[in-house]
Amino acid sequence: MNILEGESLINDGTALVLYRVAVGAVGGSFSLVEAGLQFVLGALGGIAIGLAVGWLVAEIRKRLDDPPVEVTISLLSGYAGYVPAERAGASGVLAAVTIGIYVGWRSPEISTVRMRLTGSSVWEILIFLLNALLFVLIGLQLPRIVEGLSGEPLGALLVTAVVVSLVVIGCRLAWVHVGAWAIRALDRRESQRARRAGWRQRTILGWAGMRGSVSLAAALALPADFPARDELLFVTFAVIFSTLVLQGLTLPRVIRWADVRDDGADGREELAARRRATAAPLDRLEELAGEEWTRDDTIQRMRGLYEYRARRLGARAGEDADDDGDGYEHRFRKYQRIVREVLDAQRGAVVALRNEGTISNEVMHRIERELDLEDERLEI
Repeated sequence: MNILEGESLINDGTALVLYRVAVGAVGGSFSLVEAGLQFVLGALGGIAIGLAVGWLVAEIRKRLDDPPVEVTISLLSGYAGYVPAERAGASGVLAAVTIGIYVGWRSPEISTVRMRLTGSSVWEILIFLLNALLFVLIGLQLPRIVEGLSGEPLGALLVTAVVVSLVVIGCRLAWVHVGAWAIRALDRRESQRARRAGWRQRTILGWAGMRGSVSLAAALALPADFPARDELLFVTFAVIFSTLVLQGLTLPRVIRWADVRDDGADGREELAARRRATAAPLDRLEELAGEEWTRDDTIQRMRGLYEYRARRLGARAGEDADDDGDGYEHRFRKYQRIVREVLDAQRGAVVALRNEGTISNEVMHRIERELDLEDERLEI
C-alpha cells in the first residue's frame, strides 16, 4: 500500500507534466531536447515552489489555534502552490503534491488536537465527494462524447479502445517487472536486497494500476478545438472502465492466485507504537511524582492504569504470560464493553434532559461530543 500510494503521487505529477508538454507539441514543432528540458525544469521548479510555499503554510499554521481557519488554509494550500507554479511555467501538480507531503509530515507539530479531529473529518468527506463527483462526470460526459462520434465507425472505435486498454495494462505490468530488474542490476546493496519483492508481489502491484479521476480530469482539460478530442475522451473512458471493472473485480483473485498473505507487519507496528506510547507516560509519571503540585493518590492511580496497559500489551506480544486462565485481552474486551454500555447510558440521560427542556440542544451536543470521543478511543 505504501508503494502504491507513493507511486501514485509521483506518477500523477510526472504524467501531467508530460501531458502538458505533449499538448503543447500538437500542431507545432517538437524537439526532444527542448521537451526533455521543459519536463525537468517544470518538475524541479514545481517541487522547489511547493517546498517554499509548504514551509510558509506550516509556519502560519503553527501560530494558529482556530480549527475553522486552519481547515480553510489546509483546503487552499494546494492552490497556494499550484497557482504560482503554473504562472512560473513549472508543474503546479508537483507543487501541490510537494506541499501536501511537506505539511503532512509536519502536521504533528503544527496541528492541535481539535484541528486534527476536525480536519480529518472534513477531508474524509471532501475526498469522497470529489471522487464521486469525478466519476459522475464520466457518466454525464459519455452521452455527449457518443453524440460527437456519431459519424465515426463504432467498430473501429471499439477496437482502438480495446487495443489502448491492453497496451496500458501491458505497459504497467512490464514496467513493474523490468523496473525492478534494472534496479537490481544497478543497486546491489544489502539494504536494497532486503527490500526486494518476488514476481508474484510485483504482479499484484502491476494489476493494481487502475486508472481513474486523474485520467478523466486530464482528458476533460483538453481544449475544445483539440484534434480528435471526442475520440480521446472516448478512449479515456474505455481505459478507465476496463481497468476499474476488469482489474478491479479480478484483483482479489490475482491476490489469491499469487498466494500473498498479510505478514502481520501492520499489526506489529501498531503494537510497537502502543507499547512505546504506554511506556512514555510511566517515565513521565516518575518525574511528576516529585513535583509539589501533584498528589500521591493521583499518581498511583494513573501509574496502575498504565502498568496494567503495559502488561496487557506485553501479553499481546507474547512477553507476559497470564496464568489465571482469563487473558488480558479477554478481560480488556469485557471492560470495554462495560465502558460502552455506560457511555450509552450517559447519552440517553443527556438526550432525555434535552427532550424535557432542562438543557439546550447546544449543551447536549457539547457533552455528546465528549462521550463520542471517549467511545472512539475504545479498540473494539
